[in-house]
Amino acid sequence: MRIVIAGGHGQIALRLERLLAARGDEVVGIIRNAEQGDDLRAAGAEPAVCDLESARVEEVAALLEGADAVVFAAGAGPGSGAARKDTVDRGAAVLVADAAERAGVRRYVVVSSMGADPHHEGDEIFDAYQRAKGEADAYVRGREALDWTILRPGMLTDDAGTGLVRLEASTGRGPVPRDDVAAVLAELLDSPATAGLTLELISGSAPVSVAVKSVAGN
Repeated sequence: MRIVIAGGHGQIALRLERLLAARGDEVVGIIRNAEQGDDLRAAGAEPAVCDLESARVEEVAALLEGADAVVFAAGAGPGSGAARKDTVDRGAAVLVADAAERAGVRRYVVVSSMGADPHHEGDEIFDAYQRAKGEADAYVRGREALDWTILRPGMLTDDAGTGLVRLEASTGRGPVPRDDVAAVLAELLDSPATAGLTLELISGSAPVSVAVKSVAGN
């Protein structure tokens, strides 16, 4: 498959790029900073430079032409304020959804956040982040031209992945290594029957492939 990853230099994205490239997929990572290109190439991905905070939908659609799937893994990141939570975590996810639709790419997998809710209350930066993610998720779920899956991981860690997870509509809170999030994303891309699902993910006892097959009804 040809897979485009928005936010291609993120910690989960780089792990996912390595997994997809190793299994023979053609991977493109959208990055804002051209200096990050070498990191993507080392992971087996082709870098495409585009600032998703300022790009027009036509520009992004051109990058998605011919793709089999798009993964949204971009984020404003720690240290960013509420304004960038809106322009990246919400705005960029909406932009990429619109671009996928325009490019005729149906499969759209979104890395969201456990607890994302457009009506989340509070004035802290994390509250703004949860609202932004929730608004983005709600927008994506309304796009009938997209076969979307929304993945909401628990607390992300840099522990080595175990390959054992709990993946359900509601898991309750818990940690999950970024390695295992990437592994689940790779499996979701191979599982079109997960379209239309919003899934929570934490560490658990089921092998990744079994967990994905279970939610897909296989």
